[in-house]
Amino acid sequence: MQIATWNVNSLAVRLPQVLDWLAANPVDVLCLQELKLTDDKFPLDALQAIGYQCATFGQKTYNGVAILSRAPLADVVRNIGGFEDEQSRVITATVDAASGPVRVVNAYFVNGQEPGSDKFAYKMRWLDALRARVQAELAAHPRLVLLGDFNIAPEDRDSFDPVGLRETIHHTTEERAHFQALIDLGLTDAYRLFPQPDKSFSWWDYRMLGFQKNRGLRIDHILVSAALVPSVTACTVDRAPRKNKQPSDHAPVVATLA
Repeated sequence: MQIATWNVNSLAVRLPQVLDWLAANPVDVLCLQELKLTDDKFPLDALQAIGYQCATFGQKTYNGVAILSRAPLADVVRNIGGFEDEQSRVITATVDAASGPVRVVNAYFVNGQEPGSDKFAYKMRWLDALRARVQAELAAHPRLVLLGDFNIAPEDRDSFDPVGLRETIHHTTEERAHFQALIDLGLTDAYRLFPQPDKSFSWWDYRMLGFQKNRGLRIDHILVSAALVPSVTACTVDRAPRKNKQPSDHAPVVATLA
């Protein structure tokens, strides 16, 4: 089973790239973030035509998440229960995998803008609510994957300039503590289960030749529960789509579960 996450930064713009990528990489599950379209505009027919069932939670202009799966999807939940939020940021579903059901939590984490801002305070509240939600999901579904655009670089090695960017957004002590709190629930960063090249990132700014100069961050993550860790055989960042014409600023991250 292969499961992937990709912030596409507008599915309306990037749909041809998503279809091309799936043709070359027919993963079992693809979780998308930043759809930037409402559910009625979601390209359901195009994705069903290539064999994917879809659970969507869209929003006009901003945010929006979706789970695409070759296997049936069940028990779909949108957003974080008990946390009032106008943003479409979280969708959860059970994937009926051959090895047994897997609970998939696809999240587009709050950016936070800058420490001390109202948006940063919202990010802290949102992260508290997400942690409680994931804890409850783990209690009910031991085989769980939490993945998406976390907007957090959890370690210095996940940033192209950890010294210059210290305590700026995505790098703050508070954000990293929240990432660790998710790990402490019993989750493992699948990417760090394996040796990886230095300066491996999943996001690069469009400006200042960010991709060409590899001025990036690793902020797209796949966390797996303890029950799934033994089955993870690989986790990689696919940089190829970032070389496309009019690419997303994020690259797909793919985990393989035996």
